[in-house]
Amino acid sequence: MIEFLGHRRTFRPQNPVFSFFKKDPAADPTDAAKPATSWTERLKTGLSRTRSALTQPFASLFSSHAKIDESLYEELETILLTADVGVEASQHLLTALRARVKRDGLTEVEQLKAALKAVLAELLAPLEQPLVLSEHKPFVIMLAGVNGAGKTTTIGKLAWRFRQQGKSVMLAAGDTFRAAAREQLEEWGARNQVEVIGGHGGDPAAVIYDAIQSATARGIDVVLADTAGRLPTQLHLMEEIKKIRRVIQKAEPSAPHEVLLVLDANIGQNAILQAQAFDDAIGVTGLVLTKLDGTAKGGVIAALAKRRPIPVRFIGIGEGLEDLQPFRVDEFVDALFA
Repeated sequence: MIEFLGHRRTFRPQNPVFSFFKKDPAADPTDAAKPATSWTERLKTGLSRTRSALTQPFASLFSSHAKIDESLYEELETILLTADVGVEASQHLLTALRARVKRDGLTEVEQLKAALKAVLAELLAPLEQPLVLSEHKPFVIMLAGVNGAGKTTTIGKLAWRFRQQGKSVMLAAGDTFRAAAREQLEEWGARNQVEVIGGHGGDPAAVIYDAIQSATARGIDVVLADTAGRLPTQLHLMEEIKKIRRVIQKAEPSAPHEVLLVLDANIGQNAILQAQAFDDAIGVTGLVLTKLDGTAKGGVIAALAKRRPIPVRFIGIGEGLEDLQPFRVDEFVDALFA
């Protein structure tokens, strides 16, 4: 049933059987909830391109050097830069590596792999801060990002995750500009059996305001608020997203309780610029790094840790519902060095 209430469009799924996303391997939540392989194995596979760019060259490098010397460090730096680790993070890692070699009295080239793994884990450690839903009800999560980063898909996967935790969820279709954005969110709502509040080309802030008001009245646990994709250079759109955040606070003074920035890992070092711009505009509290399975630039997470250490709440390595998981440093580093 679809109701039109002023500018608001409310979608309430009634039938548990839907035919959306027939070509999507994650279309059936039952299948996606039972992956053929473990998360550890899927993560290793998903990070294979980054591993090829970052850690596999180490094998030939170490075998070509008889001792730990300056030329080895120089070649290591080249490898790190090639994997999009960035200049600052690469220099940080090499400095930490030199210190560890001296401290532990390492002399064998083979010992450097474990040492590099350890210093990388130390650099990434501050980013491991899983999202925790507080006592706020509704717990309002605002999502932002550029076009194509995967915001709407991330919302659908988060809705599924929260539903699996027994939470009631409402989706706010705040992307009122992109063609079919609302319909895409409604399909995710149908798949997850959650309500979607949307509008027809109206004020996105008003749509999200209505969703929060409705969720409050109905005792919904979580509101996931979508916003239109925008580039940091589109100043008028950045002003608009600031307005959305202000309006959310009018609907619920303590909200948004989480501001997630969705970053496509394929953009490499541009992720830092996006994180800086959105953080300055709306106060980003967490990152979602998507599409790690399609890039060799996963090393950018180290650059983020050095330049803009915002917690990475989730990483995505595939299309399945369970391919979006909390970021855990040990798992991530182990997968890189597998």
